[in-house]
Amino acid sequence: MGSLSGVKVLDLSRVFSGPWAAQMLADFGADVIKVERPGRGDDVRYQGPRARNAEGEETSETSSFLSMNRGKRSITIDIAQEEGQALIRDLARDSDILIENFKAGDLSRYGLDYLSLREINPRLVYCSISGFGQTGPYSHLPGYDPLFQSMSGLMSVTGHADGAPGGGPLRAGYSVGDITAGFYAVSAILAALRHRDMVSGEGQHIDLALLDAQVAAISHVAMMYLVSGQQPPRLGNVSPITCPWQSFECSDGQLVIAVGNDAQFAAFCRVLGLPHLAADDRFVSNPLRAKHRDTLIPLLADALSRRTVHEWNAECEAAGVPSGPINNFEQVISDPQIVHRQMQMEMQHPTAGSVPQVANPVKFSGTPVQYALAPPILGQHTLEVLRDRLGMDDMRIAQLRHKKVI
Repeated sequence: MGSLSGVKVLDLSRVFSGPWAAQMLADFGADVIKVERPGRGDDVRYQGPRARNAEGEETSETSSFLSMNRGKRSITIDIAQEEGQALIRDLARDSDILIENFKAGDLSRYGLDYLSLREINPRLVYCSISGFGQTGPYSHLPGYDPLFQSMSGLMSVTGHADGAPGGGPLRAGYSVGDITAGFYAVSAILAALRHRDMVSGEGQHIDLALLDAQVAAISHVAMMYLVSGQQPPRLGNVSPITCPWQSFECSDGQLVIAVGNDAQFAAFCRVLGLPHLAADDRFVSNPLRAKHRDTLIPLLADALSRRTVHEWNAECEAAGVPSGPINNFEQVISDPQIVHRQMQMEMQHPTAGSVPQVANPVKFSGTPVQYALAPPILGQHTLEVLRDRLGMDDMRIAQLRHKKVI
């Protein structure tokens, strides 16, 4: 049994942030029902390359949907219809958690907002994830990940310096704002669940904004500005506060070196055959190395350019110097550490056959992560949920289907 076995989640969210949070809860053992639009479903069912079945034929299942919807049961409900709204209320009545990421105020039009659902289920933990939050001058605006990367300051410190080749702000290579908000959502939901069960007996509303989450996640870099009043520099792969802490060109590719203290720097210098640099007054401490970076880095780069990534990485590993290659995804999934940690696994999908998945990284000692259900096809579990959770008979279900409520 999983850590959240017996916990019921109603997932009204779409795209990335909410579904990511709900998938995490499913991995931990919760029973997650994903509500989708009849006939179309979640927008990410149409984003990304499509999985192929055992015969090599392209299926309708996209990489984006497969990446964040395992462990869920899909039910299609038209919430614009009154009978659809009634179905959501019936499901919410005995749910522990509801996750939604509609624009602020949208669900109140249907009587599916927190205040309305609290009346029928005061124990409900209701998590609203939106671009800008439920309050404030931007709360009515839609938003997607690139906006939160840009508006949060993340892009201002990501990329090469102005004037350098390829210089200018860059976004991170994945939807970091969405995924970060998903992680914050899980933390908040579990905290609210514990407070309900151990303190108050009542649920509560969680108001989580993607912009807020991304500002908070910038963490120590934002604090650099708050403490100094100076905009942190944009230095590409180089750290502005630690040195050497960057990528270097070797004879056949790039190697990342992350020297975290003076002892590691001395060991690194010995690996390079430059032990005298560790005793140089300009380089004996990290603040001094950062100050004299323009002098130190060319000396290190010249030495590293003479051998391969594999050779230097092996020597650094033996000497206790943190280093690593810049892997592509083929190298990632074949890395012996990743293989050992079982970070790739397969799930049997009803139409796509064996579907690869990136595993949950959490390793519980007593309640292992659950992988009970593959990402569902649209509406796969509608009949099952209506019968088992709401006790409907076939006649009533047929009526709802005829009216296109489901």
